Amino acid sequence: MSTTAASFRVSAFRVGWYGGKQARLIWASPRIPGSAQPPPLLLPATRTVRADWPASLSLDTTGWPEGAYLLRLEADTGHQRHIPLIVRSAEGAGRTVLLHAPATWQAYNRWGGYSLYAGSSGAYATRSLAVSFDRPYDGNGAEKFLVYEWALVVLAERLRIPLAYTTGVDVHRDPSVLRGAHALVCLGHDEYWTPEQRAYVTRARDAGTNVAFLGANTCFRRVRLEDGEGAGDRTVVCYKTSYRADPSYASAPALVTTDYRSPPAADPESSLTGVLYEGYPVDAPYVVHAADHWLYDGTGVRPGDAFAHLVGVEYDRVMPVSPVPGPLEITAHSPVVCVGRPSHSDSAYYTAPSGAGVFATGTMRWVEGLLAGTGELGRDHGMDGRTRAFVTRTTENLLRAFAQGPATRTGPPPRPNVEQVYGGGTV
Repeated sequence: MSTTAASFRVSAFRVGWYGGKQARLIWASPRIPGSAQPPPLLLPATRTVRADWPASLSLDTTGWPEGAYLLRLEADTGHQRHIPLIVRSAEGAGRTVLLHAPATWQAYNRWGGYSLYAGSSGAYATRSLAVSFDRPYDGNGAEKFLVYEWALVVLAERLRIPLAYTTGVDVHRDPSVLRGAHALVCLGHDEYWTPEQRAYVTRARDAGTNVAFLGANTCFRRVRLEDGEGAGDRTVVCYKTSYRADPSYASAPALVTTDYRSPPAADPESSLTGVLYEGYPVDAPYVVHAADHWLYDGTGVRPGDAFAHLVGVEYDRVMPVSPVPGPLEITAHSPVVCVGRPSHSDSAYYTAPSGAGVFATGTMRWVEGLLAGTGELGRDHGMDGRTRAFVTRTTENLLRAFAQGPATRTGPPPRPNVEQVYGGGTV
């Protein structure tokens, strides 16, 4: 911790339903003396920012319920910051596993002036090629968690389905939490995956675990986890368009850190997700296609019903020529215009030979839609209460069905309709 305040306190809140309060205080620290830490290091080879500060406080989470937490840091001056923390589950058999995305949080983190997107000048050319978990998060400290994950955790806990909690980094290290899981839910923005994480999630699907992708742009970037100062898996490496400079380029092309669909080892994400990321930015209505799909039971929708602004800011679509491992049904087909080019965003559902169901929303605003019209996040993108009711009921249908085990045992199979929707074309 680095602060100019004389002291600070830490409070740990577990996220959940809690009768509508959405969080519960689990632990609070005494007053802790504050001190200003030295400037961070910049590792020139990869432009990695690292704050090698001594520990200000250690937490013993023994006895804490597994789940998603938000740590609130409050200086005696009143200034606050937050840190998301996942107390991971040891096993997920028979449960729905919520998969949080710290590698993506870190990729966008600009604390110290550098992220995987831009350097201190704001230029892409001076971006980091590797980013470290050994630094604070920028902004309020928990933006990605609050925007893309919080509301889904609250909803899932309100439904009282059996839940387990983990992160992409933890699955990369040890996939045992996926063994026997009834479902895995990837939240609103989960872009950066290691090949190991992808392989383990695919293996779980092929063993009968249902998978839901409640965002867009999921599993788009191939990354590598490397050690930090004194600890393993503390660095997220992604060279992106500079992939020829990746040290793995000559010796291990399948590990080169670039887009999964790109050379030298192209492996489009649709073989897992059923859809492909196509573009940014968009703002468009979500248009229902298969209104009689079980996902939409109880929503009252009809074919062509639209929900303003629900498609954004990134979107996915079905590509008829891209690999999909089973029969696929497009449930929503939403016209978009991205950088002047017309296209579509698709929600899609397919089943694997194991019986597992896989659903992708095709829009990054799905989890945000759970709070549409409430103003709780300070921005609704113009979405309203009607959209919130639709997204909430659809998500409840999905979670309840997937929590029962392989989807083909409890519900109807997909009705393949890609050729009918796209007519053999690509747009």
